[in-house]
Amino acid sequence: MFSRSLAHCRRIGHASVRVNRCFVSTITLALAAFAWPALSAAQAATNLPQTVGTLTRVGSSTIHTLPTGSGNVQDPEIDTTALDDGPGLKVNAPNAASISASASNVSRRANLRIPSKTAGVIRAATTARTSSLPLPEPVAHASFVVPFQGFDFLGFNGLSHVDQRTANGGNQYSLEPPDQGLCVGRGFVVETVNTIIRVYDTGGNAVTGVEDLNTFFGLAPAVDRTVTPAVPGPFLADPRCYYDSDTQRWFVSILMQDSGGNPGATGRNYNLLAVSQTPDPRGAFTIFGYDVTDDGLNGTPNHPGCPCFGDQPLLGADHFGMYQTTNEFSATGFNGAQIYAFSKQGIVEAAESSTAPVPVLVRIDAAQALVPYGGESYSIQPATSPAGEYDLDSHGTEFFLSALQFGNPGYEVYDNRIAVWAMTNTRSLSSSTPAVSLRFKVISSETYGQPDPATQKAGETPLADALGDSILEQLNTNDDRMNQVVYANGILYSGVNSKLSVAGASQTGIAWFAVHPSVQGTNLNGSVVQQGYVAVKGNNVLFPSVGVSARGQGVIAFSLSGPDYFPSAAYADFAFGFALPVVHIAGAGQDPEDGFTGYPQYGGNGVARWGDYSAAVADGNGRVWFASEYIPNACSTLTLPCRTSLANWGSFIASVNPF
Repeated sequence: MFSRSLAHCRRIGHASVRVNRCFVSTITLALAAFAWPALSAAQAATNLPQTVGTLTRVGSSTIHTLPTGSGNVQDPEIDTTALDDGPGLKVNAPNAASISASASNVSRRANLRIPSKTAGVIRAATTARTSSLPLPEPVAHASFVVPFQGFDFLGFNGLSHVDQRTANGGNQYSLEPPDQGLCVGRGFVVETVNTIIRVYDTGGNAVTGVEDLNTFFGLAPAVDRTVTPAVPGPFLADPRCYYDSDTQRWFVSILMQDSGGNPGATGRNYNLLAVSQTPDPRGAFTIFGYDVTDDGLNGTPNHPGCPCFGDQPLLGADHFGMYQTTNEFSATGFNGAQIYAFSKQGIVEAAESSTAPVPVLVRIDAAQALVPYGGESYSIQPATSPAGEYDLDSHGTEFFLSALQFGNPGYEVYDNRIAVWAMTNTRSLSSSTPAVSLRFKVISSETYGQPDPATQKAGETPLADALGDSILEQLNTNDDRMNQVVYANGILYSGVNSKLSVAGASQTGIAWFAVHPSVQGTNLNGSVVQQGYVAVKGNNVLFPSVGVSARGQGVIAFSLSGPDYFPSAAYADFAFGFALPVVHIAGAGQDPEDGFTGYPQYGGNGVARWGDYSAAVADGNGRVWFASEYIPNACSTLTLPCRTSLANWGSFIASVNPF
């Protein structure tokens, strides 16, 4: 451990104001041992394939109330249209015919596994350790779980599986996990999960009803149960939400696989983006979309093995642009990370007026950029800046972070490198011929690695009982990909799930990073200025989101689960550059996870889907908001309103006034 003083000077934009800001901070930095190609110079990514495409104005919509359904199990209860990845979600449940309405193998269709990571974990079991590689399991000090909240705490129940399954008259499937989207501004809180959306005020009062996302995006129902047999519609997943303080507009994104049996289905895959026409999220939105099938048709590039789809689209923004990134999968392979960029002001103007031109779309295939470091790029997280603070150098710069840990030799389970990325000249996105440049730099970090499934406290499991199953599900922690990135006061904040050693035992915890990026001419520099772990002895914390104010104060939000805790929504205070060693339980879980995805009768292996991510965001008025999945009710039977027959997840929304 050593201390050093860093002088940060950059031109920073806040809303429409530019200032020159220099500040000096003294920080304590822990550097891990490393062994990889030289990291001294940033790598220009100008040789990466880059094309210009188009966005399409699809229609308009509002978030409004629709009738609810009974939530009764119906055939089909689970979406049976799939891509071939991993175990199925649905097979016969011979011991519970009333629950499993029909038999069909269906595989996971979103948040797909990065193939090299899976192979690396398998190979690690037979890899001999040298003096430096593979890296050892990182050791973390345990935080303390405390019975009190942070300053000026407010919390309330968000959306649940009951809301999801009964939305749109019940023309919905049962789904796990929720995938948390949250955005806050102008006195409103918008929450979106798989596959519903709702608006609250900042007192926690609902100001709209629950609307299914298929209806919100102007699509056919997820499943039309008004006809026999029921007709599947477009598949939606991985929602994200962002309030932009510059434009005072709301953005909601989602992936669509247009593979249903409904009239007009194209069989193609899209990213969809809803943009509000006013500062009020209860008002009208305009819907835009672009094709990500990447088979050379419909204006897309021709990528290997496609038709493909863009898994887990991520959402970010700077002063000039909006950014989405995806992990591209075909039915048989992985094509790495794809980056999309378009003008923020242009999309806002196009949302407000049907006669305004729709901005052009820049596509960058970033898959091969990190191959010299071990594998194809994945989950390149674009930064957001809820406080409206941006780097205006180089005619506008958007930053990204990504994890490495490709599973390549020496890094089968653990890694001590992350990548910082910069897209420059983002001001040009407003032109018809944008000329952005992408660079990256691999930098040293603390060690992090592939997490194990999380355990949970035993309790009532009426679905397992109905199935005649004696297992207590574990929670899927997925992998160690980078979670949401926030840019504040010149620093990028993010975190990953990680396997950690805590008091001599392996468990799942969180590795977090604070990275100082800078661009000078064509040079990108970056360094970890602070980092650390969050862990609870004997239990697990998973799916972190760092939310900080313009002063860098806030929380790390996550789920807490283990032998001592039902799955709960929790957080740690983040202040003065550190995650404080105190864990607060915002929403205490009331029962174990008891959803269908972990049970063998539905193709599971004892590990239920969870997450796949949380959310945390500053509201610009000093408060930091966050939301995570948890189990809201203790239910002894499979009946509404306590829970549905196939799942019992919920979400908890909270806010604090940080230090």
